[in-house]
Amino acid sequence: MPPSAIDIHTHVISTDTANYPRAPIGGHQSDWSKERPVNVEQMIAAMDQAGVAKSVLVQASTCYGHDNTYVAEAIAAHPDRFTGVFSADVLASDAVAVMRALIGKKFTGMRLFTTGSTMAGQQLGWLDDPRSFPAWEYADDAGIPVCLQMTAKAIPQVVTLVKRFPRVRIILDHFARPVLEDGPPYDAAASLWALAGYGNVFLKATPHTFLEARRGKATPESFFRRAVAEFGAARIAWGSNYPAAAGTLSELLAMAKESFAALSADDQEWIFTRTARTLYPSLVS
Repeated sequence: MPPSAIDIHTHVISTDTANYPRAPIGGHQSDWSKERPVNVEQMIAAMDQAGVAKSVLVQASTCYGHDNTYVAEAIAAHPDRFTGVFSADVLASDAVAVMRALIGKKFTGMRLFTTGSTMAGQQLGWLDDPRSFPAWEYADDAGIPVCLQMTAKAIPQVVTLVKRFPRVRIILDHFARPVLEDGPPYDAAASLWALAGYGNVFLKATPHTFLEARRGKATPESFFRRAVAEFGAARIAWGSNYPAAAGTLSELLAMAKESFAALSADDQEWIFTRTARTLYPSLVS
């Protein structure tokens, strides 16, 4: 593995609630953003300590909703360390105008939030709503990837989208949260494997994925070997989910290294750096 990793999933939270008010999706702020916020300066310090060269700042939807101000300011202040993924209401009539403005602020990706820590296991059903198609068309035109915060229940909707927008790179946060406790050959993840034939679908491996790959009969070695066999390492990237995931960034990177230890050095290089640069070219030094 290269000496410096690229992290495609981090969050920054300011303690300044006057200038950066809370406006969480669903109306309930996530516990992690209240209990262990990490601001921009602290993120850079954590990256330096862990050996993370660059990070993708993903809008913290469970804290700021669609107000991307803090991430935008972080990207502007530290373009050598960060790029950003914004959150937007793609069902809104002004979605394309909002996306255009955010891309103008150097965001290089979008995230759609349809399930998460403040939604009690819900999987919202609007992902492939035709009202969102203009936003997807603009993502295609702008060449930005789209991250999907979802569960495996939404994979049929993803199939609709990958067929309609085959040039948009779609990144499944947390591998779309598959159930893995049955162990090899991981038949319970059949809907995930079914997406492997679509070359524009990418997987984001996070602490949630690493922990799930240790449940029941699952092991990181057997699961990630299967994932690489299905998708290829060039379509898998590491994201720490720091600080939403508990632990230091160094500890989260160590968990990732251990989880991928059975893979070849070339596969690990793709997962820790090269896939990230494919998805977010602005991260190339």
